[in-house]
Amino acid sequence: MRRLGHAIGRGPALTFAAPLPLHAGKEAPGKANFMRKATAAAALAVLFTLSPTPANADPKPAERVTIDVVTVNGSGCRQGSAEVVVSPDNTSFWVIYSDYLAQAGKGAGATEFRKNCQLNLQVNVPQGFTYGIAEATYAGYGNLQRGATGYQYVNYYFQGQSATNTWKHTFTGPFDDNWSITHRTEFADIVHAPCGEKKNLNVNSSLRVDKGTSDPNANSFMTMDYTRGEVRTLYHFSWKRC
Repeated sequence: MRRLGHAIGRGPALTFAAPLPLHAGKEAPGKANFMRKATAAAALAVLFTLSPTPANADPKPAERVTIDVVTVNGSGCRQGSAEVVVSPDNTSFWVIYSDYLAQAGKGAGATEFRKNCQLNLQVNVPQGFTYGIAEATYAGYGNLQRGATGYQYVNYYFQGQSATNTWKHTFTGPFDDNWSITHRTEFADIVHAPCGEKKNLNVNSSLRVDKGTSDPNANSFMTMDYTRGEVRTLYHFSWKRC
């Protein structure tokens, strides 16, 4: 299992570089992986220098919370292309993808229209506390031709429990822009891990692109990765005393 360090505190998805076009001239996506990793590393360096924004008044542990990545599976997060970082004030954690892209149309392989990622996370919670997920933000970039459609799916749940409802969002071409989606849960509806039990958190997501009636000589794609210098997913903890 890998234990990863800290990042930035509570807040919306943040941009650390100017939103330059991901693929100048609408070229088909195919950047070298080292470029993705270099961008992620540079932006992480900025993350470590920022001061966290104060969280709400909910109780939270003073002792550092860490997260171990137990398993990583899926075509959208091949081994070594996903990182998890916990905020120093224990209010949130980031999942950082560096190679999460689905595409259809010209230049796309037969299986590239759908990408998914399944993370199994062990959240190491100090004694006397338990946690749930109060809010989650997902973001990325999409370039969909007229007639093409993009989809983003997500659910998260504790080991041994039924999966939450799967949230599905649809993007209709023509579309060429950043996208961002936030799910907020009322406190009374937040599912918290059972006190005193080790229940890993499963975080599942997927992207899909259907070319539909779009020009077969054009490419449509959606990303949820780090290539544009932006943090793509952010989860806010809800803490409770046991």
